[in-house]
Amino acid sequence: MKLLEHFHKLSIYPKNAKELKGLILQLAVKGKLTTEWRKNNPEVESASVLLERIIEYNSEQLILKKRKVKKTIINNVPNLVSPPKWIHARNNELFSLQKGKNPKDLSESVSKYPYLDIEALDRGNIRRYSNDEKASRCTENEILVVCDGSRSGLVLNGKDGIVGSTLAVIETPPFIQHFVRLLFLEDFQRANSSMKGAAIPHLDTKFLLENTIGLPPLEEQNAIVSIVEKLFKEVEQLEQLTVERIQLKEKFAISALNQINIGDTSKEWAFLQQHFTSFFNEESNIKKLRETILQLAVQGKLTEHWRKANPKLIEAKNSAKELLEQIKKEKALRQAQGTLKKEKPLPPITKDEIPYKLPDGWVWCRLTEVVDVGTGSTPSKTNLSYYEGGTIPWYTSSATNDRYAKVQDIMITQKALDKTNCKIFPKGSLIIALYGQGKTRGQISELIVPGATNQAIAGMVFYESSVVIKQYLKYFFQKIYHEIRLLAEGGAQPNLNVGKIKGTFIPIPPIPELEAIVEKVNSLMALCDSLEQEVKQSKDEVEKLMKAVLREVFEGEKECVNE
Repeated sequence: MKLLEHFHKLSIYPKNAKELKGLILQLAVKGKLTTEWRKNNPEVESASVLLERIIEYNSEQLILKKRKVKKTIINNVPNLVSPPKWIHARNNELFSLQKGKNPKDLSESVSKYPYLDIEALDRGNIRRYSNDEKASRCTENEILVVCDGSRSGLVLNGKDGIVGSTLAVIETPPFIQHFVRLLFLEDFQRANSSMKGAAIPHLDTKFLLENTIGLPPLEEQNAIVSIVEKLFKEVEQLEQLTVERIQLKEKFAISALNQINIGDTSKEWAFLQQHFTSFFNEESNIKKLRETILQLAVQGKLTEHWRKANPKLIEAKNSAKELLEQIKKEKALRQAQGTLKKEKPLPPITKDEIPYKLPDGWVWCRLTEVVDVGTGSTPSKTNLSYYEGGTIPWYTSSATNDRYAKVQDIMITQKALDKTNCKIFPKGSLIIALYGQGKTRGQISELIVPGATNQAIAGMVFYESSVVIKQYLKYFFQKIYHEIRLLAEGGAQPNLNVGKIKGTFIPIPPIPELEAIVEKVNSLMALCDSLEQEVKQSKDEVEKLMKAVLREVFEGEKECVNE
């Protein structure tokens, strides 16, 4: 049995717990968990004798309750396979459903009987009461099922009180009640998917009662219930331990990453590197590691040792100020030639606006000082000549889902380019999503195919002298993207526009250090990629195990016959 053989490994991810419980129930009701038990208990009484007892008990209860006794036919289904001494029975032979209703005197004033709805049974929150002696009631020894609403099919333990209108008591002999409860638990998802009704879904009781199940001998039912309870308890314990383990790792990761920013960066980073594989083996922690790497990079903290070892490389001729002067001269020349539109310069950055102190040789500037920033527009969809036969790629915010922009299906014509505010962004330009899809807002990508954009994208075109900072800018905007996503997750959707993009503060390092930063970040991102791959492989292994167990459930039916 692969489930039992790999049980602990299947439980290492908290989100697997629910799926694992469902798998346990599937195996249980098919007799897959009691194969060894049957070998050790070959002389048990057949379930056919048990079914006669069940039918007799239910008939007696109907007479006592002065209800009509329906003639029941024992239905064996020869084309279905079950373990030895099991038989097939319809649910209406095992139990009936007694629906509740709202008493006429239902109120919030405390009365004789509490009114039992889902809130009362599931959370213990009793809100209403009644004195109605004729209303359907249940006891703490009974089980109920939700018949109406999104949780239809859910089984709940009873309490003393009046049964609510969305619930029904599952009337079944006490000696099979625990097994019947397992049947409802296992059937919950399927029951939900077959609910009737559109506006307010409700349980298809006719379908449920006519459904055929495999009925094991009573002794085996007890064994099944015992095994399921034991496995459920272990799943819950492992789930809690896994959650605690992940939380501890996350706390360590967050603490260590925060310490890098406030302590001795080099020392803390060296300490952290020793624990990469141990503590960065969860996707959430690797994501935080990526964000911290980018933060350290644009603050110059990744290259502290490099600066000490290469003082001559950050002299005046290689400084960021010198780079900005080169770009400024190139812009002025192109504007004089008429190949670049003149724009009103943005105000200089004041000391009060500076986000954080930079290392020597670095300079704060606005994005528009190092690249030409623009946007596009949407040609009228009613003018077919703008689109029919088009060969020019037209990018929207959804194109920025990757490192390189995805060429989309929509193309525009040269006429659309001439008659609208669309313009071609050349190959190598960076585009950033301003708004549109929540997942892409702030995401940056590089164009490998020239094209136009809509107004939801800002494009960055590089000068010859500023191409050197392209990869650095990519990483800088990835850092901004993470900050935007955090804001979005917190509920405040950041509103980006071309003006904000143009005015973005950029910390520019000396060119040799910039190249060192890119090289360092490239290697660290590759490390993050490998860590994520290890996590993925581990999850894939668990997924394969889960599928193998499922195959054992659904393809191994014939084994039961040959036991």
